Amino acid sequence: MNNSENINYELEKNMEVISQLDGFVNNAVETILVDPDECWQPSDFLPDMGQPDAFDEVKKLQERAAGIPDTIITSLIGNMITEEALPSYQTYFNLLEGINVEGSLLSNSGWVRWSKAWTAEENRHGDLLNKYLYLSGRADMKKVEQTIHRLIYNGFDPKSEKDPYQAMIYTSFQERATKISHVNTGKLADKAGDDVLSRICKTIAGDEARHEKAYKSFMSQIFEIDPNGAILAFEKMMRKQIVMPAVLMGKGSSNPTLFDQFSAITQKIGVYTGWDYARIIEHLVKLWDIQNLTGLNDVASKAQDYLAHLSDRYMRLADRMKAPDEISLAWLK
Repeated sequence: MNNSENINYELEKNMEVISQLDGFVNNAVETILVDPDECWQPSDFLPDMGQPDAFDEVKKLQERAAGIPDTIITSLIGNMITEEALPSYQTYFNLLEGINVEGSLLSNSGWVRWSKAWTAEENRHGDLLNKYLYLSGRADMKKVEQTIHRLIYNGFDPKSEKDPYQAMIYTSFQERATKISHVNTGKLADKAGDDVLSRICKTIAGDEARHEKAYKSFMSQIFEIDPNGAILAFEKMMRKQIVMPAVLMGKGSSNPTLFDQFSAITQKIGVYTGWDYARIIEHLVKLWDIQNLTGLNDVASKAQDYLAHLSDRYMRLADRMKAPDEISLAWLK
């Protein structure tokens, strides 16, 4: 049997398991996600431009934002740009095998309902950060807008091969990474004296925490039904390494290393570091009880062994990594 047939067989099985989870995912839409009428909205955190004191409020916002170091503003902009590329993420999710079988965004399937409701919640993050940064006067908005345009123009490839299992590993990891990034940015904003921005970042992080909980629970179900397939998908994603959603933000532009600059800053100021990457692996390995899975086939047992020691390897790498000395700041006035 050649390799491509192998992969197809694996995918067929994974699609079958994914379809079994439809009711579970429907329930997550009802219990983990929030009704649009009851959700926080960006306007809850921003000056009301219809009020007579609107410009005084904007002035206060700008005074608070003036004290935030350039590195934190740059990191915040990178986070915002990542959130703004949602069209690519929703498209990616609906192209996974077994997720949107009818090819309809009006489908009543739990997975399609999830993809829409999740996107709708995520959409507020970019909206809020974008408006905040625009009002703050700290960002070169034209440059920022060009980067958002470029990122959506370039698309998104987390290297999960249309495999829904690998995608659930990716999203479990990624939502946690985003949560950490927003929490840490909020702490730095607090330190710099902008309590409103701090609250914004922590509120967004709260959404990411709910989404992370959901994706991890989807994957937990997959581990119960198909431990061999689940652990194989986990290993595959880890060997490829998790690429961040905004990795293509500079590709084809006059600054192709833009993403690397952004990453260097988040590493330097402690918003998202090599240690965080290692700790996320450690968390997921523990959560899905990888070391104690039994009844695995040979290939899965090898994957189990690889995953059991992986976070230690990344911790050692992170310990050896020096914080970058030279960082260049993008997107600033």
